[in-house]
Amino acid sequence: MSEDENLKNLHKALLNFNKRAERASSEILVSNFVDSEPLFDLLSTPNNQVIYGRRGTGKAHALKYLAESVERSGDHAVYLDLRSVGSNSSIYNDGTRSLTDRAATLIVDVLNAVYDELYNIAVRAIDNAPDPHQLTLRLDDLSSAISTIRITGPIEHEVQTEETASQDTGISAKASIGSTPSAEANVSLKTTSTDHGSVRVKRSGAETIRLDFANITAAIRGLVEVLAAPRIWLLIDEWSEIPIDLQPYLADLIRRTILPINSLTVKIASIEHRSEFILLQERGQYVGLELGADVSADLNLDDFLVFDNNQQKAVEFFKNLVFKHYKSEQPDEEIRTPDQLVRLAFTQWPVFEEFVRAIEGVPRDALNLIGKAVTKSFGHKIAMNDVRAAARDWYHQDKASSIRGNPELSGLLEQIIEEIIGTRRARAFLFPTASREPRIEQLFDARLLHVLRKNVSSHDDPGVRYDVYKIDYGCYVDLMTTSRAPQGLFQEEDGEEYLEVPKDDYRSIRRAILRLDSIIP
Repeated sequence: MSEDENLKNLHKALLNFNKRAERASSEILVSNFVDSEPLFDLLSTPNNQVIYGRRGTGKAHALKYLAESVERSGDHAVYLDLRSVGSNSSIYNDGTRSLTDRAATLIVDVLNAVYDELYNIAVRAIDNAPDPHQLTLRLDDLSSAISTIRITGPIEHEVQTEETASQDTGISAKASIGSTPSAEANVSLKTTSTDHGSVRVKRSGAETIRLDFANITAAIRGLVEVLAAPRIWLLIDEWSEIPIDLQPYLADLIRRTILPINSLTVKIASIEHRSEFILLQERGQYVGLELGADVSADLNLDDFLVFDNNQQKAVEFFKNLVFKHYKSEQPDEEIRTPDQLVRLAFTQWPVFEEFVRAIEGVPRDALNLIGKAVTKSFGHKIAMNDVRAAARDWYHQDKASSIRGNPELSGLLEQIIEEIIGTRRARAFLFPTASREPRIEQLFDARLLHVLRKNVSSHDDPGVRYDVYKIDYGCYVDLMTTSRAPQGLFQEEDGEEYLEVPKDDYRSIRRAILRLDSIIP
């Protein structure tokens, strides 16, 4: 087979990548998983843990790979996607219902989902169970514990009286004529009457679920014991899809019913700024989970994947990611190593490094971006201009489109671009760590802004801590042919001029503090 044919076959395989973990089979998820040491070592500890990461960073993939791994080791895994819990999840956002009602509905739905998964585990384990009857008893105990109903409302007493009456009348007469000295007449009248009374109690009101966390904990502990597995892993995905005002109540359920069981481990995947695990109350009391005390929150996927945090680790990770997805599409092809694939697919190594920069640490974007780059270069090796054109297209198609119908967010992004790129000739800026600005967080959600570093100081404000945000690579590339592009950043490639996307210079960043009150009236 010629080199051109090999390249086209490679391109076709790259275009066919499966880009979402929930659509892939377990076997493919296992074969495609890429560890960035010590990522999986941290993830697979038996400690209760929150795993942070932006959309597309592979949280679902990591949890499903963990589930497969613990099953192979003899443990049991319960994977819950909170997007699919409950028959009507819109109830959780229904503003016409009380907070108590919505929280109770959510908690019951999650408990039922856990019960369903434990039931499936019990069915698989029943053939080898020492006492199968105990499994059914413990399942019944758990079912009863999560389905106790109480009716609340006024009590009415109804008194009903029934009366029945009967009347008998009889007349008799005797008469004698002639020799009979007298005549006799007998008239009788009989009336009977009976009263029946009854009292009926009528209770009117609403049915509500009454949960006893102690009973639920005891039921789960009993079931876990008879399952006879060394450990059960409860893996909760898409935590941030739950309304934020309900999250502390769901977290409280976990603290009270799951954490007391030593043989149960809980892992929660979430987006950091869209998570609320605790609701503080008076005198140190709280509802929910206390991070650092009840569960650890020491794992953030961005720390392993963002190019600027660790360039060598990021390049190695994405090189293996692309290679493993390629091998799942073309297992019998002659490309045997990740380096061989990069040499065949890209014109030179710096082009692949630029591709990793353009990804901004998001594996899902890597799989989409390489497909667009292949489309640009089909039949030829991917060059620098192909990477940048693909990043620009992906920015317009996926990222910018998510805020196009929101004038407030679009306007804020334009103001940031004007201030940071146009005025300061930088690509990154500082924003106060303590500030919770929803609009900045929404731009981060849309992957138009990316967190580069956290909790850094500034030369201008040494007492204040800042997070370092940078503007998306594709957004920057889109501006490089405009008047707002930084000056003096031109290079030559194959005789053509192109603007260089600048590397992040922390000396200049530390003076680029974004103050929203100064750019937005």
